[in-house]
Amino acid sequence: MNWYVVYTKPKWEKKVAEKLNEIDIECYCPLITQIKQWSDRKKIEVPLFNSYVFVKLTDLDRNSVFQVAGVVRYLFWLGKPAIVRNEEILTIKQSLSNNNISNISVVPYKKGDKVKLETGVFSSQNAIVQEVTNTYCIVVLESLGCILKIKYT
Repeated sequence: MNWYVVYTKPKWEKKVAEKLNEIDIECYCPLITQIKQWSDRKKIEVPLFNSYVFVKLTDLDRNSVFQVAGVVRYLFWLGKPAIVRNEEILTIKQSLSNNNISNISVVPYKKGDKVKLETGVFSSQNAIVQEVTNTYCIVVLESLGCILKIKYT
């Protein structure tokens, strides 16, 4: 069984996770506590990853998640449903259970960020993000004097 990433309607992550549990599909929706002032409460739990819920099931059972209202599609990587390693799920769970963390958020890359490429021909090269869109990212490899356009598929 693999962990897959299900893309949900905006603000439906907790509802989708609850309904998936009701139909006996193992899932994980990492939540963080944020302090916001409301008339009836101050702290609320919000998803760490907007519109994402992780589900653990066999490849043959992948379509069963579409029984749940709010599920839009699977997240794809390189033309296949993205698979998250069990170690990565455990790392997220352990990190969120650490009481020393007071604030955590997920932010996308933006222009000017310095990154280290981890895979591919240019692995271990340092780069600077020049542009990010929904379909590609452009990074500058200063040490090699070139620009790299990475397309998402």
